[in-house]
Amino acid sequence: MRGTGSTHLGLVWVSRILCLHISGTFQHQRKHFGGGISQFYFTLEMQAIRSLFIPTWSSDTRLDGKTAIVTGGNNGIGKETVKDLASRGARVILACRDMAKGEQAACDIVREVKGAKVVTMQLDLADTKSICQFAENIYNTEKALHYLINNAGVAVCPYARTVDGYEMQFGVNHLGHFFLTFLLLDLLKHSAPSRVINLSSAAHFFGKIHFDDLKGEKDYHHFRAYAQSKLANVLFTRELAKRTEVLGVTAYSVDPGLVNTDILRYIRRPLLDIVKNFGFLIKTPAEGAYTTIYCTVTPENQLVTGGYYSNCSRAESSNAGQDDGTALKLWAVSCHLLGIRWR
Repeated sequence: MRGTGSTHLGLVWVSRILCLHISGTFQHQRKHFGGGISQFYFTLEMQAIRSLFIPTWSSDTRLDGKTAIVTGGNNGIGKETVKDLASRGARVILACRDMAKGEQAACDIVREVKGAKVVTMQLDLADTKSICQFAENIYNTEKALHYLINNAGVAVCPYARTVDGYEMQFGVNHLGHFFLTFLLLDLLKHSAPSRVINLSSAAHFFGKIHFDDLKGEKDYHHFRAYAQSKLANVLFTRELAKRTEVLGVTAYSVDPGLVNTDILRYIRRPLLDIVKNFGFLIKTPAEGAYTTIYCTVTPENQLVTGGYYSNCSRAESSNAGQDDGTALKLWAVSCHLLGIRWR
């Protein structure tokens, strides 16, 4: 992955330079105005800087009569997404691996949101049998599905394999959601207009699809594997949009930004240095959910199906994320690995 090391090093130096600048400004204010006033101005500066990176967004769009599935909805961005959709009147299926945590999250949301309609269902994206069982349960209980929000994911974790033998990050973040979307597509088509929203990450800019080593057996690196899976999310969205637009199903990939969730637990240096130095720029889970909600409620004619979105607006993905040849190959390889035919 050419250039990744130097890019990380550059990010570290940028973070250090900005820290020195902020620290210098603070010291200057302390010298001339004293501690109390300087702290006040410093806080204002931090808020101003933060607003540049984390724009606010809101919408009063209602979703009464709509049904949504949010994978990984028991905590973090997923939980905030479920909460927001429920507050708009949608019926939300909270899909998660740990049912105890899912039930607790649903109880929290029902307590906080008056009239919330939230149902918890078990889904382990690291196990294709669990995905099949989940899809069967959906078809048995739901008459419509308007929004499939593929939110769940694992990030920069030590090497592990899914139940079916795939490298964990590629298996959960890409293959699991690819398979789930495939199984639920008939219901999405039946409910059209409907949408599929895939959570990616700016990390996809560092990604490359290693078709010769998708299991990570030759040369595993936790960040490289994560970046690959997030690039796969962008490419899957791009190819899916081409195939389903005529069916009334649109697709969008989303970068939630750097968010303060459990997914940060495996982050190491140099990214850890940036997280520590610029903690005030890390989004809350609710802020991290903004772009997902934006792609859910914004009128279809204001969005571009297959597009990549960040900070509640259309953004440019990496060059690799716009490679139609790679997207098509990834689609074919994914179908082969899962043993499915998806024309």
